[in-house]
Amino acid sequence: MPRLLELVPDGLFKHSSFNLHPCQRLHILAQKGHQKDCVMSEVPSFADATAVKAVSSHTYSAHFVDEWCIGSVPHGGYVTSIFQRVAREHFKTTLSRQKQPHMITMHLEFLRRTSTGPALFTVQDSKLGRQTSTLHITLTQGDRTEVVGYITHSNIDKEEGLSFDTKWALDPPPPPANVQLLSAGTDPNWSEMRETPFAEFRKAACRVQWMLPKHGQAVPGSADEWIRLKTHGRDGRRERFDDISLGYVSDMWPQLVENHLNPAAYNPSASAADVARHRGAGSKFWFPTLLLNLDVKKALPADGVDWLFARVRTKQVRNGRYDLEVVIVDETGDVVALSHHVAFALSAQRNLASRRKADAKI
Repeated sequence: MPRLLELVPDGLFKHSSFNLHPCQRLHILAQKGHQKDCVMSEVPSFADATAVKAVSSHTYSAHFVDEWCIGSVPHGGYVTSIFQRVAREHFKTTLSRQKQPHMITMHLEFLRRTSTGPALFTVQDSKLGRQTSTLHITLTQGDRTEVVGYITHSNIDKEEGLSFDTKWALDPPPPPANVQLLSAGTDPNWSEMRETPFAEFRKAACRVQWMLPKHGQAVPGSADEWIRLKTHGRDGRRERFDDISLGYVSDMWPQLVENHLNPAAYNPSASAADVARHRGAGSKFWFPTLLLNLDVKKALPADGVDWLFARVRTKQVRNGRYDLEVVIVDETGDVVALSHHVAFALSAQRNLASRRKADAKI
């Protein structure tokens, strides 16, 4: 273990001139080849990996960790959840008088690749209102502006007005599911995907337990899933999905492009021979998000939920660019959130390549 770093009782690591959170230390040790010696046997929890700290009334710092990356780039949904946490913290502190704790809409533009390490979020109060308030948030690393977005908050618990049942439903309906049976691994309609395709590259995708339809997806260009977090909090309990995690959930599902190229990739019933035969078909690709919208319909319980269902669907894949429509539903059948993405299918080398200059684009 590196001589200059030592464990202290409160769980922080100290150096003569700075403090390191365990997430940061794990990343440093992994880079130096000391991960086996690290006292943290598990990856950073979602709560720790998305933690933010106020620098001033309108700036917040975060630290992007390698364990929540795709290749060398922090996962887009992970970054989205940190945007959500910044907004929530801003409304809890600087804008506490607004009494608007819930994000209801988000629009993010991913301008450049993010990277592991320190990140700064700068908040502009674009519009403060009685019913809703909107923030403009800019993510920078060094001198690079990397992601910009608008987030609107309200108070879902106090919303009132016209409501009626539109009779909308998922079509075709997904196979029935029972969350207790999902947890036990005994649901007759859903099987666990035990091996994440290309896990060494898609580390962020290894942080959830995936349950996929036992008999395959119903519609080409579409995928259904039930997922829950694998990570554990500092209290030792498995983490649960809360409102902050919706950004991550909205970007965590079977890759539809890869599923087309590699039929065995997300098929829980595929044989080992099938997986081996098709393994290389989708491994050349990275699927970065260009744009992400999130529309939150329902606040999750304060203590979270274990399982969320998501259906993702694409309408067109052309010349390496494609759309994604995501519907997130809870165990009661209520729509929790809707999301829309524009994404690229690029060579994985684009992810791993060194930046050629300070303003390198995706």
